[in-house]
Amino acid sequence: MISFFGKLWRNNRGNTLAIAAACLPLFVGAAGLASDTIQWTMWKRQLQRAADSAAIAGVYNRENAAGATTTTSSAVSHDLSLNLHTFYSLKTGFPQVSFPANSGALTNQVSVSVAIQQPLSFSSFFLSTAPTILAASTAASIPSGGEACINARETSASQTGINITGSAGIYMPDCVMYSNSPSTNSAAAGGSSAVTAEAVAGVGGIQQSSNWNVQSYRPYSPPIDDPFANVTPAPSNMNCTSTALTDRTTTIASGVNCFSSLSVGSNRTLNLDTLFGSGATIYVNGGDATIQGNLTCSSCTIVLTNQSTATSATIGQFKSNAGANVNMTSPTTGTYKGIAIYQDRRAVDGGSTNKINGNNNSIIQGALYFPSQQLDYNGDGTTTAVCTMFVARRINFSGNNTTTNKFKKLSDCSAYGFPGGTSVTRMVRLVA
Repeated sequence: MISFFGKLWRNNRGNTLAIAAACLPLFVGAAGLASDTIQWTMWKRQLQRAADSAAIAGVYNRENAAGATTTTSSAVSHDLSLNLHTFYSLKTGFPQVSFPANSGALTNQVSVSVAIQQPLSFSSFFLSTAPTILAASTAASIPSGGEACINARETSASQTGINITGSAGIYMPDCVMYSNSPSTNSAAAGGSSAVTAEAVAGVGGIQQSSNWNVQSYRPYSPPIDDPFANVTPAPSNMNCTSTALTDRTTTIASGVNCFSSLSVGSNRTLNLDTLFGSGATIYVNGGDATIQGNLTCSSCTIVLTNQSTATSATIGQFKSNAGANVNMTSPTTGTYKGIAIYQDRRAVDGGSTNKINGNNNSIIQGALYFPSQQLDYNGDGTTTAVCTMFVARRINFSGNNTTTNKFKKLSDCSAYGFPGGTSVTRMVRLVA
């Protein structure tokens, strides 16, 4: 044996074997490090994806809770239980959840850090402690551009917030149609309707349709605020009478601004400016406002409410038929600034529908506010764009012709009392 190794040592061909033997640890080490690097990278990618998803879920939770963080950590943990795919438990003390302060356009921020500590197959031979792999992410609510000229307040997943049927034509290229419904089809357009808008957005899904002519679809967006959430009728402002306000009313007792109902008969006319002067607020105490003829009112608001403060107080509806001509503009100052028709939030949903029908001579410039009930809008269209904002629990547009209803963007409507920045839409995005 000694003789054999001696011959091998003196043989030049044995150099190759010696070099290979000397390099073998380098080959093994390189392969081991490559394997560990791939494993580390995969875990890091899985952790980062989980952190991103959890941060986004946290922001959605805060958006739904008006910025509160009470249940945000639970929402983050739940999301991690669904989207963490490392097959290893997180390191003790993780996830770490924090809430950076609002900064400029960034609101309801949520930061999430996650980490695992696992030995790597090769490196573990040389490390006494397994390495920690960390991933962090921050998400926030940011402006998405555009103003919501249509704001559906529905929150039930079983209801579509915006529904456009028949031959309805809607043209609002600088506006967003926004639905708070978490339904799989939060906003829908069917029939031979034609809708032009900057975007259609919703808390739920949005099904693509040839009826939509929009720059973007924005499904699964955070809920949008009620722009008039702070407007509530005050009984102290109501000087009520038990009589109805009709097209036959010729005089009003001094100070009276509240009536049991409001009605205008077919081919009849009621000019509220003549009775009250421009800029009046007319309260309807528990009854309906029914318009079949001509109604004129400038810089005014019709308020459907009840002088009773009971939560179960009866709230009336607004109904105008196809032969009605309603010409209203909203006030630019006061409690009801920017609102043409206001329905009390105590109105009960469930089969109750407000209807605004009318020919192309009907023009309502201001907000139509029905936050607790459905609004059916069936106008014949206008030749020029008007300043109308729709805020209702559900909003249905229908029509039997293709005349286009044209609407301006809200920032161009300050002359009708709309405050700046009304209903600016938002989206959730990663910011760090």
